[in-house]
Amino acid sequence: MHLPSVLFWSLILLTNTVLGQAVMLKGQVIDATTAEPIASAKVLIRNTKFRTLTDAHGDFHFIQNSVLAGEQVLVIEHEAFIIKNIPIVIQTDQTLELDVILMDPDPQALEGSLGMISLTDAQLEDDQGEVFNISGLLQASRDVFLNVAAFEFSSTFFRPRGLDNAYSKVLINGIEMNKQNSGRPQWANWGGLNDVQRKRTYSMGLKANDYSFGDLAGTSHINMRASLFQNGGRLSLAIANRSYQGRALATYSPGLTSTGWAFVISLGHRYGLEGFVDGNPYQASSLFVGVERKLGHKHSVNLSAIYTPNSSGRSTAITHEVKELRGIAYNPNWGEQQGVNRNSRMRRVEEPILIVNHYWNLSEKARLNTNFGFQFGRIGTTRIDNGGTRLVAYNGQEIYLGGGRNPLPNYYQRLPSYFLRNNNPSPYDRYLAHLAEQDFVQDGQLDWEALYRANSITVSTGGNSVYVQQEDRTDEQMLNLNTILNVDLSPRLKLDASLNFRQVNSQNFALLYDLLGGAGYLDVDFFAEDDVDVVVGDLAQSDLQNRNRVALEGERYKYNYSLKSIAADGFAQLQFAHKRFDFFFAARIGQTGYQRFGLYENGHFPGSRSLGASPRISFTTYGGKLGGLYEHAGRHQMELNAGYFTKAPVLRNSFGNARQNNDPVIGLSPERILGADLSYIYRSPQLKGRLTGYYNTIQDRSELSFYFTENVSGLGREQDAFIQEVTTAIDTRSMGAELGVEAQVSPTIKLRLAAALGQHVYTNNPDLYITSDDFDGRLTFGDGNAKLKNYHVAGGPEQAFNLGFEYRDPAFWWFGLSGNHFRNAFIDINNLARTANYTSDFDGHPFNDYNEIRARQLLKQERFDSYFLVNLAGGKSWKVRQNIVGFFATIYNLLGQEYVSGGFEQGRYANYRDMQTDQNRTYGPLFGPRYFYGLGTTFFMNLYLRF
Repeated sequence: MHLPSVLFWSLILLTNTVLGQAVMLKGQVIDATTAEPIASAKVLIRNTKFRTLTDAHGDFHFIQNSVLAGEQVLVIEHEAFIIKNIPIVIQTDQTLELDVILMDPDPQALEGSLGMISLTDAQLEDDQGEVFNISGLLQASRDVFLNVAAFEFSSTFFRPRGLDNAYSKVLINGIEMNKQNSGRPQWANWGGLNDVQRKRTYSMGLKANDYSFGDLAGTSHINMRASLFQNGGRLSLAIANRSYQGRALATYSPGLTSTGWAFVISLGHRYGLEGFVDGNPYQASSLFVGVERKLGHKHSVNLSAIYTPNSSGRSTAITHEVKELRGIAYNPNWGEQQGVNRNSRMRRVEEPILIVNHYWNLSEKARLNTNFGFQFGRIGTTRIDNGGTRLVAYNGQEIYLGGGRNPLPNYYQRLPSYFLRNNNPSPYDRYLAHLAEQDFVQDGQLDWEALYRANSITVSTGGNSVYVQQEDRTDEQMLNLNTILNVDLSPRLKLDASLNFRQVNSQNFALLYDLLGGAGYLDVDFFAEDDVDVVVGDLAQSDLQNRNRVALEGERYKYNYSLKSIAADGFAQLQFAHKRFDFFFAARIGQTGYQRFGLYENGHFPGSRSLGASPRISFTTYGGKLGGLYEHAGRHQMELNAGYFTKAPVLRNSFGNARQNNDPVIGLSPERILGADLSYIYRSPQLKGRLTGYYNTIQDRSELSFYFTENVSGLGREQDAFIQEVTTAIDTRSMGAELGVEAQVSPTIKLRLAAALGQHVYTNNPDLYITSDDFDGRLTFGDGNAKLKNYHVAGGPEQAFNLGFEYRDPAFWWFGLSGNHFRNAFIDINNLARTANYTSDFDGHPFNDYNEIRARQLLKQERFDSYFLVNLAGGKSWKVRQNIVGFFATIYNLLGQEYVSGGFEQGRYANYRDMQTDQNRTYGPLFGPRYFYGLGTTFFMNLYLRF
């Protein structure tokens, strides 16, 4: 029997010692406004680990021996209500039945749940890890620093502790939702369902969590169980100019019926022709249905269904030259077609989710939650493919003629700098540069009509489409099974454990989305060449089993493969509570396996190199964490959390070029993660705050990058290539401090101060090699290392500061003003330029004109300018009979500050000689860094009704 099974059944046997006891404390929690019972409110005894949740009727109870006799403080918490503290006296062998407990709605929490999350929709749906676990931060609003990080810092892509989404866990009804391919949650799969996602718990960092071992950046659990929703509904309408222009939400639940049934339904729609960035249309619908059936006092079955199809236009990073010509809102991916704006890079997500939960109260002290989750559907992103050709025969050799120029208006050969690339441009060069500038400033958008025109000409002469719109698709099925056990072993000891199984099957392929008026598309690699620079037939084939295929709309072409992942793990945790001291210990063990199945036999990698099953890759992972909290005098707390664990590499970093071959990444191993944080926490009626110091290391991380470079050394000839850059054994360190302080200086005025000081750097020189279909095997340079040590890890500003003011009038209107300062953000460096490739000519020998001082200047990591943002928010609410009506509005970046939020070095030039030539150009480099610019002034306005 496997270790997780032994562990789990041993834990089940422990529950046999947990006997039913007489009720010692019970009560009911009611909404003071609507007189409806409040479900899922957290009820706890202060300074103990003993807590419970109210049921659908608002009832709760504690049993004998689970509560210590004597004077205690009962605390009731719910995200939509103001915290209630009730002094009580518990006597041995006597039941204390409390009067009905009335909870007052928290207007600030209601405003946050209805609309503030919408301000980060564009970031939440980003899948590149630029955003930290915003979902968790929004829930953790009672922590001052995390509240600021969610509402103030997140718009600048700030990452608390330098960590991205891949190091956070998100669970819905006990099921982990992080993608196996990237390790990150796919926020678009449940966007627009704010009303039914309000019941969340968040464990910061390596703190104890009742459901999961968690991860370095924390764990969020979203509880969407139908019986937890109160009787009533919500309606809201919003307008904005950030990622969409309008939003409508509606949610209703009748509560738990007398027959034991409960259901909830939520509908939403977000739309816009474009947001702040030009040419990014947005359409997103959302539907959630939850149904639960109570089966007596011990069993309950819940079904949740989520369907949120959405599509949005994509923008891209731009160079400084482009920004100066067109501004920060410029987007080259769109153009006008027959009077309608059309974006060439559209991202479409359609992945329904079904979750079935069984809740079993084994006894009054033990609960077993078994969950089944199934997610299926597709994610696709379109782009222009300009490699269309025609087949001709020449001297018995297959030759492919055609191919189109890159059609994007910001292509470097269309910009003024290209015509001024020589340091002494001629008058004609200056004239061409002027024409290019005028054309780009006055139009500068994708010319759809030109693409259709080019295809029409080739079709009229018997050719194929030169330009088509390609969709990179992933059709995935994800099956999750898990069971979670929670047991109160004694008045001071609690046990949490889980077993988890996940299987992912994905189909990955290019789909011919639109022929753009053409008749077909010849599916070959136009750039495939042999040693004498003659295009050869077999080498050019995407699939040798179907040579020279002419693809039609809706057909697969270019690449086609499937990926399979199977993962299983077990987790156990003990939590010990004392009046002044809490302690926990948790352990985890797991196994993860990956395999690729090629469905095309690629011409560059014939036979089993690309067709059929790859070798299976497997990883065993393990870990442990512990923590403790000491409380003094009821207001002072010291908390320590630490852990060490390993983590399997994500699926997309496990195969060097999955689109073309079966080759696993060389040198791949599980990540080794060490983390610790120490906090001082102070709470009083007038002042609360937290000061935390943290230290995290991540070792043996891997990265995979794809880009075109003109500089590949060591081949004995000048060589450009589209390469796969594989970097393994990467070690990083993040250390710093977080501060959040909030002062209630009067009943209506609140002041807030928050600060983050961090340093996130590489601590070693990792291994690096490159592969390509333009040369055989893999290439390393010099000692095989990239000299990254002491460079900063890119990912938003390392330092952030906030000073905020808030006024809340007793008449239920409020406004707030905040200032935010950010600094120490760094560009994402090109790794290849930090290898021996940088110092070597095409023959592999060092450059004879290499200058060490100049080389260091060229490789110095760019630090972006610091910037200051002002945000303004306000609102008003009214009670109309038993209903609440309100509105609020926010303005981000009130002063319209322009700033760089991120960026990366281009890898086109990756050696000293070409980089120096490019940087020394009088009129600017051709391949300078590309930047992401922060949004200018944006707003969000919301009107809501709660009934």
